[in-house]
Amino acid sequence: MSGFKLTTVEEFEAATERLLETGKKVGADAWQLRVKNQTPHCRFGEQGICCRICSMGPCRITPKAPRGICGCDAHGIAGRNFLRFTAGGAATHSDHGREICRTLAHTAPDGNYKIKDPEKLIRIAKEWGVETEGKDIYDLAHEMSELAQMEYGKPHGVQRWLKRAPEHTQKLWHDAEIEPRAIDREVSTAMHMTHMGNSSKPEALVRQSLRSGMSDGWGGSMAGTEFSDVMFGTPMPIDTEANLGVMKEDMVNIIVHGHDPSLSEMICEYAEDPEMIALAKSVGAKGINVAGVCCTSNEVAMRRGIPMAGNFLQQENVVLTGACEVIVVDVQCIFPALGPLSKCFHTKFITTSPICQMPDSEFIRFEAETAGENAKKIVRTAVENFVNRRPELVHIPQLKQKATVGYSTEAIVKTLDGVTNSQVDELGTTKPLIECITSGVLRGAVAMVGCNNPRVRPDYAHIELMKKLIANDIIVILSGCSAQAAARAGLMDKEARNLCGDGLKRVCELADIPPVLHMGSCVDISRMVVLASRLAKDSGLNISQLPIVGCAPEWMSEKAVSIGNYVVATGIDTFLGVEPQVSGSDQMVWWLTEGIRDWVEAAYTIETDIEKLGDAMIARIEEKRAALGI
Repeated sequence: MSGFKLTTVEEFEAATERLLETGKKVGADAWQLRVKNQTPHCRFGEQGICCRICSMGPCRITPKAPRGICGCDAHGIAGRNFLRFTAGGAATHSDHGREICRTLAHTAPDGNYKIKDPEKLIRIAKEWGVETEGKDIYDLAHEMSELAQMEYGKPHGVQRWLKRAPEHTQKLWHDAEIEPRAIDREVSTAMHMTHMGNSSKPEALVRQSLRSGMSDGWGGSMAGTEFSDVMFGTPMPIDTEANLGVMKEDMVNIIVHGHDPSLSEMICEYAEDPEMIALAKSVGAKGINVAGVCCTSNEVAMRRGIPMAGNFLQQENVVLTGACEVIVVDVQCIFPALGPLSKCFHTKFITTSPICQMPDSEFIRFEAETAGENAKKIVRTAVENFVNRRPELVHIPQLKQKATVGYSTEAIVKTLDGVTNSQVDELGTTKPLIECITSGVLRGAVAMVGCNNPRVRPDYAHIELMKKLIANDIIVILSGCSAQAAARAGLMDKEARNLCGDGLKRVCELADIPPVLHMGSCVDISRMVVLASRLAKDSGLNISQLPIVGCAPEWMSEKAVSIGNYVVATGIDTFLGVEPQVSGSDQMVWWLTEGIRDWVEAAYTIETDIEKLGDAMIARIEEKRAALGI
């Protein structure tokens, strides 16, 4: 295997323990300590049976008190909480998409933001019925920006992106009444439904949960992904590195963290500015090193090859190295703990969005109109802070793996076409992948997504499940923190094909790909449902018949619930390794794990034993194969 070796979870943990020793020296806490302080968790909250929607309560359901003051039972309370959780996630992802659509209006040939994939913009415009002939590409971009922003509040119709799904799937959505209308309307409807004195029927609450999730995946997230590609380039395979060892002791280290690529793209631009590099050398550094955390990291890795320092639960570790000059954040999944932690070191914690303001941070408001000016200020701040390092606190764990990232839907199709020379139209075809599955060379595919969660052993479920799946000739596509777990372990190194079964190994050799494919950030799960739709259309099958499943083994956020709902609603069975907070209602559990199958031909499976979760996914894939006679 030419010296290739995975980095184990035990090695991840040992590196973290060493960093926590530094934290103790300066009086810093970390999430590991805070977990202990919060344990045991509230059982009512875990089961979803406490309600604080009105001030008659809060109410909680017990055998002695089976109804709240208004008379709502465990099923209604758990259902309301689940829908509100979904609405929070849909609003968050969709607002990210809205900002991308708004930024599109500021593109200009001589501006901070340019059109890097004009062909994709034209393709989307034609898809939406917009005339493109003879139009300046920037005029078209501004027109599309306006139309895209209208999707958030239009008074009539459903989301434009739904037409990408197979007709069978569109009919299921229509018949089940879960087609998302205006994106903001679905979030507003969810909040209205769950106001005191409104819906308490689990069936109705689950239906709106699916619809709200759909407004994310087939609305806001899809807009965020597609128009990010237009402005920043559609990802194609690119080599990078991952894990804390990507930080450099002799360079200015800037960590970008969050989810919105508008900020991180500009930071990367100005980190390469000769003026800034000269300034860095003048203060004793060899240069400027940008690395990423969380989904912002995925964004810049797949388009620029910027290294990935870590995922969600690594964000404190980058500061604990003592070598982080600036950690600059945009929105989502950012620990408020970064403020007090940074004050224990020389690190500057810079927030940039009015949506994400935190104590103990320096706020530099980032807007599309002044993006270059603000990015340059942030880079300069980092460079000038280099001289304030405390050498006795610097320790960078020497863990690092190679990774090939950037497998957008277009990249996957292009890679397959390159192997088989089967391109039949400008978008290519997924038929080579279908042929690999129907012939038995590949058994199927798993889309693994989601967060880290300290309720389980971080990264362990992701990595162990990936190893199990690829050994069974199941290709894995990844996004978000799951993708970074794979990269840090080495599973995105092409040499990882030696861990595969014979069939998948052969495919990896022919296509020159790793066995787990990086599809991007958490908004880019929208790429996965588009790929599933392409597979269904090219194969003549329904999405629910394809031997593919989804999995979120360590999920934790509202966004993850929204994602799960739109993936299931697309017709993809989804497997969870952390229980959703509905276990206090057997009716809610039934609707999510069985009842919704009548609407969308898919449902959730919940299994906290990771070995059993892997077995269940493989069994479901084999069941689908058997039903197709393959």
